[in-house]
Amino acid sequence: MAKDYYAVLGLEKSAAATQIKKAYRKLALKYHPDKNPDDAKAEERFKEITEAYAVLSDPEKKQQYDQFGEAGFHQRFSQEDIFRNSNLGDIFKEFGFGGGDDPFGQLFGNRGGHQGCGGHQQPRPMKGQDYLMRITIPFRQAVLGGERRVDLDRNGQNEQLQVRIPAGVDAGQKLRISGKGGAGSNGGPAGDLMLEINITNDPRFRREDRDLFTTVKTSFSGACLGSSVNVETLEETKRIKIKPGTQNGSKVRLKGFGVPGRPGKQAGDLYAVIEVEIPAELSAEQKELLEKLKELNL
Repeated sequence: MAKDYYAVLGLEKSAAATQIKKAYRKLALKYHPDKNPDDAKAEERFKEITEAYAVLSDPEKKQQYDQFGEAGFHQRFSQEDIFRNSNLGDIFKEFGFGGGDDPFGQLFGNRGGHQGCGGHQQPRPMKGQDYLMRITIPFRQAVLGGERRVDLDRNGQNEQLQVRIPAGVDAGQKLRISGKGGAGSNGGPAGDLMLEINITNDPRFRREDRDLFTTVKTSFSGACLGSSVNVETLEETKRIKIKPGTQNGSKVRLKGFGVPGRPGKQAGDLYAVIEVEIPAELSAEQKELLEKLKELNL
């Protein structure tokens, strides 16, 4: 997953180059594998801070990261790109560590893996960087599901993906598209594309978990005496009865007309929220009738 490199180093985005180097030095001295033998967590932490430093210490990479953010940066830079032309060997020597000629290979190669020819360790295959992309879909598509085209800038190439949106997807949920992230290294598989879902509002419906709510209007007399009204669901029109004495704001449930069911979850319901209409203007006849009702305390 994409990382906030500034947070990895404990820095604000406004940090100067000297602060970036100082923060990395402090963390590198703490987590370097030479100081933490056989500590897998320390090694992973060291890799994480070294990757962050490789980006933020390079003016061009840092500019790209600041401009495009985490997801946009990792669409443009693979892990090999991040470490290309880095000065990690010099940095390691400055800190007193044996960086060698290939610090990238030592950091992200095969630690404790099989031996290659001549007794040299062979770099292990590594999965590519996962990408994160945020997409906005209509309310109805989020509820009912469907197909969505996604334009992806991947490894310098533009790809058009046809993505299936599952029915009932929630805002903030992430969909994983396998193999559409950054290129792997040393023969490793490509990373994945994570699509974070944002959902537009709908003028007619609102959603609470798997239930939907919509407003229907009825006249004052219809609420008092009872009536029937049409309710627009997501896919059809239903006729419902308004019971005599229905109060403003009361609800009529249409079972199963909410968010469609899926394995382990039943379909939600649609609630028609009753809004009693009060006319802004009255005819002379209506006023006369209402005056009579008023005399009867109605």
